[in-house]
Amino acid sequence: MRLFENTNYDFLGKRKKFYLVSAAIIIFGFIILFTTKSIPLGIDFSGGTELQLKFENDVNISDLRTAMDEEGFAGMEIKTMGTEQDVLLRTPMQEDGTLVADKIQEGIKKNIPGNNFEVLRSDKVGPKIGAELRRNALFAILFSLIAILIYLSFRFQFMFAVGAVVALFHDVLITIAIIAIADFVFPGLRLEFNQSMLAAFLTLVGFSSNDTVIVFDRIRENMKIYKNENIIDVMNKSVNATLSRTIITSGTVFLTVFVLFLFGGEVNRSFAFTFAVGIITGTYSSVFVASAFVVDWKLRSGQTLGSTKTVKQRSKINTQKKVNA
Repeated sequence: MRLFENTNYDFLGKRKKFYLVSAAIIIFGFIILFTTKSIPLGIDFSGGTELQLKFENDVNISDLRTAMDEEGFAGMEIKTMGTEQDVLLRTPMQEDGTLVADKIQEGIKKNIPGNNFEVLRSDKVGPKIGAELRRNALFAILFSLIAILIYLSFRFQFMFAVGAVVALFHDVLITIAIIAIADFVFPGLRLEFNQSMLAAFLTLVGFSSNDTVIVFDRIRENMKIYKNENIIDVMNKSVNATLSRTIITSGTVFLTVFVLFLFGGEVNRSFAFTFAVGIITGTYSSVFVASAFVVDWKLRSGQTLGSTKTVKQRSKINTQKKVNA
C-alpha cells in the first residue's frame, strides 16, 4: 500500500516559515511553563506516598476524594487504572514507616464501608530520592542525544549527525511546550511529569531518530545519483520519496497511542499524550528541522550535494567557459 505516490511538494523551500512556527510554539509554551503553570511533578520526582488498590466493587472516585478530604488528605491525586475497581492514590505527605499508607486505608474503610479492597502496591519516595531521579532523568535524555550524535557521525557526514540531534532537541523542547500549553488550557487532563512521561520522552527520541535516519538514507542515495542538481531539489526528492512510508508508519503508531490515551485510564494518560505529541513533532522535525538544517549548512558553506567544488567555484568555471566561447 502506497500513499502520496509520485508527489513533488516543495518542503524545503518553506523551511524558514516552519522555523518560525517551531520557535513560536516553544517560546509560548515556556512562557506558560515558567510564569503561569508548571507541569506538576509526580511523586517519582517530588517524593510522597503511593497506593494501588483493587476494590471488590466499583468505587465512585468523587466519593473517594471526599473521604480522603475528610481524613486530612485534601487534594490527593486519585486515578482509575482502566476499571472503576482499580485505583491509584498519591499524596505528597510523608511520615515514618507506613503511617501515611495506614491512615489512607483506615480512612477508606471508615468512609466507604461495605467495599473491601486489596493493597496491590505501596510505595514511598523520599525527597532526596526524588531529586536524584530528576537529575538522572535529565542525564538520561542528554546521554541519549550524545550517543545518537556519535553513532550518526560514523554513519553519515558530521553535518547530518548535528542536524539529527538538533531535530531531537527540538522535539523534546516543543513537546514540553505543548504539554505546558495543553495542561494550562485543559487542566482536566491531569498531566504530570513522572517516570511514564520520562519513558515517553526517551521513546520519542528513538522514534524520531529512526524516522530521520530513513530520510537521510534516501538523501545519501540521491546525493550520488543527482550530483549536479540544486541541493533543495535533491532534498525535496528524497523527502517526497519517503513520504508514503513516513505517513503510514507514524500514522499507525499515532492511532495506537491515541487509543491508549482515550481508553488507557489516567495512569497511562501522561505517557500516551507525550508520545502522541512526540510522534507528530518527530515526523515534522525529520523534514523541517533535520533536513532543513543540512540544507542551510550546505548553502552557507557554498557546497552542492555530491561534489567537493563550491558553488562559487562552479560559477567561475561557467563564467570562464562563456568568455572562451
